[in-house]
Amino acid sequence: MADKKKRRRPDSDSDSASQPFKNLLKSDDQILQILESFTSSFSSSSTSKPLTLADLALSTTCREVSDLSLSSVQSAIESLVLQLTHQILSGQGFSFTIPSRSSSNQLYVPELDRIVLKDKSTVRPFSHISSVRKTTITAKILSLVHQLCLKNIHVTKRDLFYTDVKLFQDQIQSDAVLDDVSCMLGCTRSSLNVIAAEKGVVVGRLIFSDNGDMIDCTKMGMGGKAIPPNIDRVGDMQSDALFILLVEKDAAYIRLAEDRFYNRFPCIIVTAKGQPDVATRLFLRKMKMELKLPVLALVDSDPYGLKILSVYGCGSKNMSYDSANLTTPDIKWLGIRPSDLDKYKIPEQCRLPMTEQDIKTGKDLLEEDFVKKNPGWVEELNLMVKTKQKAEIQALSSFGFQYLSEVYLPLKLQQQDWL
Repeated sequence: MADKKKRRRPDSDSDSASQPFKNLLKSDDQILQILESFTSSFSSSSTSKPLTLADLALSTTCREVSDLSLSSVQSAIESLVLQLTHQILSGQGFSFTIPSRSSSNQLYVPELDRIVLKDKSTVRPFSHISSVRKTTITAKILSLVHQLCLKNIHVTKRDLFYTDVKLFQDQIQSDAVLDDVSCMLGCTRSSLNVIAAEKGVVVGRLIFSDNGDMIDCTKMGMGGKAIPPNIDRVGDMQSDALFILLVEKDAAYIRLAEDRFYNRFPCIIVTAKGQPDVATRLFLRKMKMELKLPVLALVDSDPYGLKILSVYGCGSKNMSYDSANLTTPDIKWLGIRPSDLDKYKIPEQCRLPMTEQDIKTGKDLLEEDFVKKNPGWVEELNLMVKTKQKAEIQALSSFGFQYLSEVYLPLKLQQQDWL
């Protein structure tokens, strides 16, 4: 691991005047003691086995997928094709039964604190003019995945799209059907050997193996290590970190990486550079479950920042069928929170007015069950909608480019100010 020597913070009167609340900071050693106590209590509470859907006696039947081997995926596709052949030969026509991923077929389960998929399905017949093209795309995707199983190789979603651009027309359409196929076969999307391009990055107190190569994330420079798209090849995670810091934006991530915040306060810093991708969500969950570390989230103070946080924590409605593998439970909302704007005296010129769409999104979030379960989230969202103000993490730069790493985050950690 990296050298644990602490860097001394500059401490001048002019610096304190330009960096509000810096005088409230305790020494790094005192803050570390607070963090060590928190992490120790968190690890103790994480020893119990997490609840699963099977443990609950829900009145509604729900559907979940699991990791399958390539041979199992291949067998599932071949069995499905055999059923389709029997349908055609018996004169019933050719159709797929697809689990519905519509909003009406989603269910938030408070005991699990995540969104799951209910058991409703729709029929996609080849003979109907409204569904013939989508049925053809489904058959094409099944054929391509079967080839991947036979060859035991991975391809990107973009590769898949370019196998027949005229049929797919748009990658959004091939991506959507890929999720349908995954749900229909009862396997995770990663089981299909179709991956997304690398997007997320990680830096800090983490060592892990990537396809047999040992990676030390303290020695990856400012850019960090790209999160591998094949999470099944990641293993042997080791860390002396006290927490995982999940960052929404690339700009904030670069600031913390360049300042080597992870050496001052031992942590692992991870970002998906905006909207969470599957690989980053899988990697974050793997880190938390294996290392038993708390996850603290740093997102923009706007409705979309909270939506991004909720995707990591409770799952996305689009991929609710795989929420068991893609969600990271009990993520703490560290900042930037609406109440921080006044608390940290963020200048008015650094705050942005919320648009009508922002306000609508905020009000819609207040109606979501996963938000209602968190009184602190409700209070912060209500404040945001009432004041009609939002701010990005970079608003803290008005007090100096390093205010985020030198004052704001250390003070948040010292006060254990998270929800």
